[in-house]
Formats: sequence, structure tokens, C-alpha cells
Amino acid sequence: MLQFVPWRQIADWRCTSCGSCCRSYSVVLNFPEWLRITQTFGSENTVIGLNKLFIKRSDDGNCAFLCRLGSSYLCALQSMKPKACMIWPFKLLTEPTYGEQKSALFDFAGKSLYIYADNHCNGLTYGSPSWEFSSLTLREFARIALGCFNVQHNSTRKSNTVFRF
Repeated sequence: MLQFVPWRQIADWRCTSCGSCCRSYSVVLNFPEWLRITQTFGSENTVIGLNKLFIKRSDDGNCAFLCRLGSSYLCALQSMKPKACMIWPFKLLTEPTYGEQKSALFDFAGKSLYIYADNHCNGLTYGSPSWEFSSLTLREFARIALGCFNVQHNSTRKSNTVFRF
């Protein structure tokens, strides 16, 4: 069952490269994201729904761009990763849609955001938010969600390895 947890119940978050998000969810694309992907990889890697654009899923049900490297999973779209993927497992909203308004409230650049995490992510550590999580990671997610920032440092898997697909 899908459940969203307010950010104040999370001590930290780190991507574990488990790939479960890429195996469990369909990625909705905005038009510029769809256009970049189709220009680079072709339209056969996307699906056009009635009112939404999606990344195609492989025959095994995974995202078409999910790649396995040993026991880790990687995204072949790193350089053009859709915003939905960049901010997962968090939902940044302008209304407290999933309740617990005070625990979800996050003030950012004069805006009130309500931040929730999808509890299906195994990279979440529950408890009192650490300084790094609340001051660096969540602020980066907010900048990405609001379109102010497009580069990930704290909101993605940290790796010294560069992968080219």
C-alpha cells in the first residue's frame, strides 16, 4: 500500500541503487523531457497516453532505461533524468495533500512546501532529521522541483564512477 511520510519523520535518505523505483513506477514526462529523450533515443522508448507522456517499460516491467551493473542498478538517462526521477522518493506539494501538515511543512525561499516521502524507498532512515538531510538534501530537492536547479549532488546516488551509455 502506497503511504507517504512527512519529511520531519525522516532522519536521512541515501539512494541505494536498488532499482525498485524503476521497477515499480511509471515515469510521467513533461513535454521538454519527452522531446529530449525522443531526440536522443527515439520515440520507441516512450509511450503517449491519453493526456500524459511516459517512459516505456521493458518486457520485464522495468523502466526501459534501467541498467544493471553487478548488484546495483543505474539509469541510462543520468544526463537527462526526468524531474520525477530526480526528486523520487519525495513529493513536493503546495498543499498538505497527505495530512500531517506541521510535519510536512518545509519553508523554502519564502514558499511553503509540503514534503512527503514514499515509504517504499529502502534508502529512507526514520527518526529526527539530520542537519545534512534538512539543510542540504531537501533544499536541493526543492530547487529541482521548483525548476531552479537541474544538477544533483545530495539528491542522488553518490559515486566516483562515471558511466557512459
